[in-house]
Amino acid sequence: MNLGFGELLLIFLVIMLIFGASKLPALGDALGKGLKNFKRSVSGNDEIDVTPKKEAIPPAEQKAPADKK
Repeated sequence: MNLGFGELLLIFLVIMLIFGASKLPALGDALGKGLKNFKRSVSGNDEIDVTPKKEAIPPAEQKAPADKK
């Protein structure tokens, strides 16, 4: 599906009528972040590390010697 300049201009004008000029920067920002996150998830380069970490076993609680009076 090839969109020419005329079709893109018409789509842009319809978006301008629906959302208004004041909301276009926020809409573009949200769309850009969404595309960025989608591309990141498709490429498989997630920043989340799901490998289990080896944690040190906490030492057993030692009882403090009782004060002798």
